[in-house]
Amino acid sequence: MGDRRAGKDGDRRLGRRALIVGGAAAAVGTAALAREELAHLWWRLPGVEKDRVEGAVDFRGARWVAASPANLRRADRPADYGIDRVVIHVTQGGYRSAVRAFQNPGHGAAAHYIVRGDGSVTQMIRELDVAFHAGNRSYNERSVGIEHAGFIERASSFTDAMYEASARLTAAICGRYGIPVDREHIIGHVEVPGTDHTDPGPHWDWGRYMGLVRRTRTART
Repeated sequence: MGDRRAGKDGDRRLGRRALIVGGAAAAVGTAALAREELAHLWWRLPGVEKDRVEGAVDFRGARWVAASPANLRRADRPADYGIDRVVIHVTQGGYRSAVRAFQNPGHGAAAHYIVRGDGSVTQMIRELDVAFHAGNRSYNERSVGIEHAGFIERASSFTDAMYEASARLTAAICGRYGIPVDREHIIGHVEVPGTDHTDPGPHWDWGRYMGLVRRTRTART
């Protein structure tokens, strides 16, 4: 499941911090630092943030259930942060327990999606926002996180319907952002630098999954 340490990602707010960074950058002659900071914060200015439709989803057929705002950072991806990764997670629990955790502001983590064993997909965070799911700030900012309801030690958790639905979801994300369909860009939580997680675990069939993603992506293309 999304790493609680991911909550340490923090929420950068336009105001004193941006001004301090800008002032410090100017003081040392590195205005590029201030420009980079402000490029990620411009959309917080009053009247600039994009309109959001309540309950809207990025994947057709997904059910919308909102995560706690404390477990994400509002953003305007890919305009402010490019998206070039999909991170595969396993909840280590049931679907309902994962939803409760992601709606708990004290949990400190949440993923964009949860896929269930019956193939149903729930979206909890819009793809344009940064979800605290990977335990690594840079990876949070550049990736979409997909949880799979189940347990890494139970091969039975990973059903045909789950693989197929998740592959369709990943293929759609890759198509939307031009992400290559390979294992460098579609990774497990265990592969995120600095994480202590082991999901999706030894029973996750990467060969089967990547084949499904490629076939779906090719068919859509």
